[in-house]
Amino acid sequence: MDRAEIDRRIRDLIAPFNKNGVEITDATTFQGDLEFDSLTVMDFVAAIEDEFDIIISMNQQAEIETYGQLVDAVKKLVEAA
Repeated sequence: MDRAEIDRRIRDLIAPFNKNGVEITDATTFQGDLEFDSLTVMDFVAAIEDEFDIIISMNQQAEIETYGQLVDAVKKLVEAA
């Protein structure tokens, strides 16, 4: 699965969580730009894990600050699975 396909699928998943209609770019931050709180992050991560049949560890979650980092992390996890 290429990065563009992963990006498209994550964009579909993020839409319901993007309450303020923020334009999503690779530099978009979850805490600052999207204003995700910890519960929203948990729900969003669960949706990604279900969609791609992967597990994103707590350590990995802590390192992911931007949308681009998330797409790259998911791509790496999908390739490793």
